[in-house]
Amino acid sequence: MARMTSMEALEKKIEKAQEQVSRAKKQYDEAAARLSDLLDKRDAMKRDELVKAIMNSDKTYDEVIDFLNSTPEEGKESGHYSKRSRKVKRTGR
Repeated sequence: MARMTSMEALEKKIEKAQEQVSRAKKQYDEAAARLSDLLDKRDAMKRDELVKAIMNSDKTYDEVIDFLNSTPEEGKESGHYSKRSRKVKRTGR
């Protein structure tokens, strides 16, 4: 009889642990979705800022495309590349 009680207690602990994991996963999924939405909003704001800067620039379309497609070495030679203009990789997505 003692063995059955021990098995029942273990099963209850397992069930409780599964419920905790399920709740934690739900919270994680919700937090990950919020983060994803915030990152998307930030990216949209950056795109809007970039488009606005291009529209207000006196550079031609070809000049902008050439700059964006240039490597750091090419940019240094032409004076178009700065530390701020380096591409930053986004992680976690």
